[in-house]
Amino acid sequence: MERGINVKYETRNNRNGYKAGALKEGLKKQYVDDCEFVVIFDADFQPEEDFLWRTIPYLLDNPELALVQARWKFVNADECLMTRLQEMSLDYHFSVEQEVGSSTCSFFGFNGTAGVWRIRAVNDAGGWKDRTTVEDMDLAVRASLKGWKFLFVGDLAVKNELPSTFKAYRFQQHRWSCGPANLFRKMIKEIILCERVSVWKKFHLIYGFFFVRKIIAHWVTFFFYCVVIPATILVPEVHLTKPLAIYLPATITILNAACTPRSFHLLVFWILFENVMSLHRSKAAIIGLLEASRVNEWVVTEKLGNTMKQKYSAKASKKPKSRIGERIHVLELLMGMYMLHCAIYNMLFGNDHFFIYLFLQAGAFFIVGIGYVGTFVPN
Repeated sequence: MERGINVKYETRNNRNGYKAGALKEGLKKQYVDDCEFVVIFDADFQPEEDFLWRTIPYLLDNPELALVQARWKFVNADECLMTRLQEMSLDYHFSVEQEVGSSTCSFFGFNGTAGVWRIRAVNDAGGWKDRTTVEDMDLAVRASLKGWKFLFVGDLAVKNELPSTFKAYRFQQHRWSCGPANLFRKMIKEIILCERVSVWKKFHLIYGFFFVRKIIAHWVTFFFYCVVIPATILVPEVHLTKPLAIYLPATITILNAACTPRSFHLLVFWILFENVMSLHRSKAAIIGLLEASRVNEWVVTEKLGNTMKQKYSAKASKKPKSRIGERIHVLELLMGMYMLHCAIYNMLFGNDHFFIYLFLQAGAFFIVGIGYVGTFVPN
């Protein structure tokens, strides 16, 4: 205000609706009536000074454009191995999934931050809804069904922070896997009956965007690599050909990892870690589809900076809590024992070298099962 710029900092006194509730309440402010666009950033995002200069012109030039989305750049990618592996997955998401969605049918899932929305498009789509934990994706799908277009600007990156503790990462991945599956359950009928979009766009939404990427991808990764392949070791009558079991998956994985060339030497670790996380994501997707317990669980993703600030501001008299219960993950340990058993059996009685992969994958499950991954924050 001192510089002649109308800036207001406002908070609310409740968490109703979580992020969707906060965004909905923000757009009800009286001064929003004089605004045409709204830009959204999560608390840990650090936009450059020219962010609006590089996004708003697209919206001004194209009245059919509802959203301009920037990519993410991670300031703590080198903090630990887990953040490096997250960077590989997210680089693929932005470089391939978002770019393809933007260029082929002008649709992709809004990432919830680092984006500029046309307020008229938000209102036309029905505004923010808190019926799932992915309010960003919910709005994007509804706006797309109304005929609005989206644009991804791949050369505009906004700095932010990756979750570096495994506990925070697990909560984030649960929300990111459970929410889309639950939204698919809620919106599939609406997508099928929508008359404003083409059959191709409906097919892309239902099959490509939701079914393959948000549901089947998790299940195939977990059940094929962690259940089916080890089971073939114990049942010799079932034979997997090398092209199906090795060559095709390896080719797809290498192409995915090519989006982060600086971490290509971590390819094996990335595969093992993603296979472990597929267990958690598959479970979350099933919870979302069945609308079971934890379907609407919303836990703010802790970043290390926030965690350390809370640590130092805590009262000195507060007794530290035990971390044993937080660090032990039973399902991962059980999967590690299953794969270790299959590895030993294959090494003793098999005539191939699958036991090498099985030993490595079992080790990854054990490491994650005892929580020995990511950054540790002292109590």
